[in-house]
Amino acid sequence: MKIWIDADSCPTPVRDQICKRAVKLHIYVEFVANRKIPFSPSPFFSMSIRDATPDAADDFIVEHASDRDLVVTRDIPLAKRLVDNGLRVLNDRGIVYTEQNINERLATRNLMQELYSCGIFPEKTSNYGKKELQDFSNALDREITRALKLQGNTSEC
Repeated sequence: MKIWIDADSCPTPVRDQICKRAVKLHIYVEFVANRKIPFSPSPFFSMSIRDATPDAADDFIVEHASDRDLVVTRDIPLAKRLVDNGLRVLNDRGIVYTEQNINERLATRNLMQELYSCGIFPEKTSNYGKKELQDFSNALDREITRALKLQGNTSEC
């Protein structure tokens, strides 16, 4: 199992939570972005810097992540691509994207973008705080546990 992080917009507290869990459970983490993202050095962490072209980081994750992996991203179109490929996807607020909810999430995102482009500014999402981090942390634990059980291995990856 590997945890892939769409790291360009991933909040630092989320990266820190992932890193703590990964070191404890010996899970590899791949940060993917179009620029260097700071993180503590560890043999479990690596960084893939992609071109600054649109979707370069997304394409890399889609091409390299396997159905045994977990992906953390805020990017709903990327999440849709990954869910369609059978991957587990989690956002930084603890929402797990599934076949059952991804189309609705994508439609809502597209509607909000359309309203914004027409000059209508919908209410923004609340700030990222302790509650959101706790929701993410709980969801991360659940998804890691689920992935390890599916692999038949609860101690190491």
